[in-house]
Amino acid sequence: MRTFHKMHGLGNDFVILDGRAEPVAMTAARAQAIADRRTGVGCDQLIVLAPSTVAALRMDIWNADGSMAEACGNASRCVVRLTGAETIETEGGVLQGSSEGGEVEVTLGTPRFEWQAIPLAYPMDTAALPLAWDELAEPMAVNVGNPHLVFFVEAVDEAKLAEVGPRIEHDAAFPERINVNVATVSADGVVTLRTWERGAGLTLACGTGACATAVAAILQKRAVSPVRVDMKGGSLSIAWAPGEEVRMRGAATHVFTGEIDIEAFG
Repeated sequence: MRTFHKMHGLGNDFVILDGRAEPVAMTAARAQAIADRRTGVGCDQLIVLAPSTVAALRMDIWNADGSMAEACGNASRCVVRLTGAETIETEGGVLQGSSEGGEVEVTLGTPRFEWQAIPLAYPMDTAALPLAWDELAEPMAVNVGNPHLVFFVEAVDEAKLAEVGPRIEHDAAFPERINVNVATVSADGVVTLRTWERGAGLTLACGTGACATAVAAILQKRAVSPVRVDMKGGSLSIAWAPGEEVRMRGAATHVFTGEIDIEAFG
């Protein structure tokens, strides 16, 4: 039996397994089974902690469909809250974290906009991709540790994200698939965001999606830093200036601790 922690960042929920003292044998099929909300524990992402030679610990991120992600902003805040780690190694780079009163702040890397860094299948202008899916057209593409598209629309709730999100995620233009963000910016610069997460689908919140969308809003002069990003699960504050790293601040909640027989999941 292995101890696990169930945590969430604004409703984006995680099962966290600590493999620093004893390695956790994880596979795509096992991660998918544990993430199943009917026959497993249930989560958007499964997080496995491991030792690191470049940070306090390493965080490996498994999506609900068994695929892996390079970074996860909400999970990073949860790991900082759980372990007190101030540096976290991920596939998307080393993150900095700190507890700030009742919230957690995580500093991601510098956003990247080159088409190869997204990555795209072929060269395109990432400031406004010459692509469209139904009413969603010409998104900005940005990598904030993982790849995102950002669409600004007049009414975020009217976007049929559950239908178009999977099509965009799996479009051949994105060889490593992609996260899809649809956002509306109010007159006072507050962003309302919905995200279709690569490998997880619709979630109540997406930390890296909030970061990518805030970066796009600042670059397009729709908002100024720090940007408040409202999602169904709650709000994040995103601070960024061109050439700098992205700073994300928000809640991280521990729900319960349990035990799991990992071998029972294949």
